[in-house]
Amino acid sequence: MVKINPPQSGAEHHVTAVISHLIKPGREAGYEEWMRSIIPVAKTFAGHLGINILRPHPGGNLEYIIVLHFNHHKNLQTWLESEVRRELIKRAKPLIQEPEAVQVLTGLETWFELPKRPQKAPPKRYKMALLTWLTVFLTLTIVGRILNSVLVPLPDLLAQFITIGIVVWLLTYFLMPHITRLLYKWLYPMS
Repeated sequence: MVKINPPQSGAEHHVTAVISHLIKPGREAGYEEWMRSIIPVAKTFAGHLGINILRPHPGGNLEYIIVLHFNHHKNLQTWLESEVRRELIKRAKPLIQEPEAVQVLTGLETWFELPKRPQKAPPKRYKMALLTWLTVFLTLTIVGRILNSVLVPLPDLLAQFITIGIVVWLLTYFLMPHITRLLYKWLYPMS
């Protein structure tokens, strides 16, 4: 059984489950066939919003990532705990090297996770919104001023595109992980 904790506030919003399967070498064709059987079943469950499959790169590790989208936590939980899914997962066991890993995301909390410190629940939404708003504002202001003279010859839309791309990259890969560590006790007071 896959048990996930509901979001702290308002379970009536988009929720994503990221499921990873590490496939046994030589079992890729069987796994692809298995996926073709489970995807249509998942689509019949209430609240299903779509699925994305990230396949392994040739020559790399054999990890498949399945990204499931549901309209809210309750419907995702119903799918994850369903008997039909349980049976389909049993059929996949000979194809995979280890039990599946399931991570549930509801939005901005992906910026607020620390490596090797998995959280049972994301921070409160107002904290994520406030911290994101302030960090985006400051980063956009600073990066915009730095790049302004360099991007002047470009059309406004292209300059905005480049500036926002740099800001998002900085936030995702540098700023938010450091700020999350710095403000960990405020974000996760019960941890």
